[in-house]
Amino acid sequence: MTLQQEIVGNAMQMAVVNLNPGQTVYCEAGKFLFKTVNVTMETRLSGPSNGGQPQGGSGGMGGMLRQAMGTAMQAGQRMLAGESLAFQYFSAQGGEGTVGFAGVLPGEMRALELDGTRAWFAEKDAFVAAESTVDFGIAFQGGRTGMSGGEGFVLEKFTGRGTVIIAGAGNFIDLNPADFGGRIEVDTGCVVAFEEGIQYGVQRVGGLNRQGLMNAVFGGEGLSLATLEGNGRVILQSLTIESLANALRKAQGGDKQGPTGGLFSTHSG
Repeated sequence: MTLQQEIVGNAMQMAVVNLNPGQTVYCEAGKFLFKTVNVTMETRLSGPSNGGQPQGGSGGMGGMLRQAMGTAMQAGQRMLAGESLAFQYFSAQGGEGTVGFAGVLPGEMRALELDGTRAWFAEKDAFVAAESTVDFGIAFQGGRTGMSGGEGFVLEKFTGRGTVIIAGAGNFIDLNPADFGGRIEVDTGCVVAFEEGIQYGVQRVGGLNRQGLMNAVFGGEGLSLATLEGNGRVILQSLTIESLANALRKAQGGDKQGPTGGLFSTHSG
């Protein structure tokens, strides 16, 4: 059953979800806004890949031990990725209920419909909420890609069937690399999400020559660009966390980046 949801607002959007009796939606801790009184809320360490429900001693002591180990591995993986340790689950009881969610940055939200054939990947902190039929996981990019890109090492991965809601900063634009010769190059902080089948990588900005060094030092992009190749949907955002942080530092009189950007930026995140 498709999740009944409406995304409202402009500069900082939120998702208002209508739940049918017995229907469950979960979110990352910190993304919940409000709910009606007939919607129950429960916080768990277990992720939806465990079905999102307690497995109450299935298989005796051995089953309980396997469940505990699986939950601990999930929580450890999320902690390693810098994600929230816990999920909050919401279910409507005795009638329809309503629950609201939001992201953490000023910007857009998007509802993605998964049909079970293709996974979706998203940058860290993009996940807001999803049906309990959608599995949330962590995908690690290859060491060279992640370390050189700075923002692509850890990705959120969504599989299964149902609706997942993501959020980003600024405005969204949907692109398909196939419409642009099969490949696009993007600021690493602008990638929000992409479908399975899109090849994600990171490349150096220019060569080790005068122009390449000018791009890296004065261009504001640092040393790397993200590359997206293939035929599938890609969602980009117009505002990066680094540019927002730099604007806030400048407004507070603490701008240490100077007029050049690039390698001269002191932003460490």
